[in-house]
Amino acid sequence: MRNFTGESLREHLCDFIGETVTIFTESGGQSGCGFTGVVLDVNKCFVRLITRIGPAPSCALGNACEGCRLRGSSFNRDRGACGCNFVGSVVDIPIDQIVAFVHNAV
Repeated sequence: MRNFTGESLREHLCDFIGETVTIFTESGGQSGCGFTGVVLDVNKCFVRLITRIGPAPSCALGNACEGCRLRGSSFNRDRGACGCNFVGSVVDIPIDQIVAFVHNAV
């Protein structure tokens, strides 16, 4: 079993940029369940994961896009109306709060 210092863990995380990983942190609640995503960047303090990739643009320039359409009291997000798509999500995790790092063996 390999023991990591802060610097060696950072270097190890850099090897997984572009790969899907799960990182567990010293925290409770939902964040204690771990974060799964693609490693985007690693610096001396944080690792950045993209946890939900947003969709490609749904409206080409110059078309008749109408933006969000209302359905009752909520926006029509489930239908993918122009302008209502999810933009994705990113999480920045302090390296000194990581307690476990899970990745594929291959």
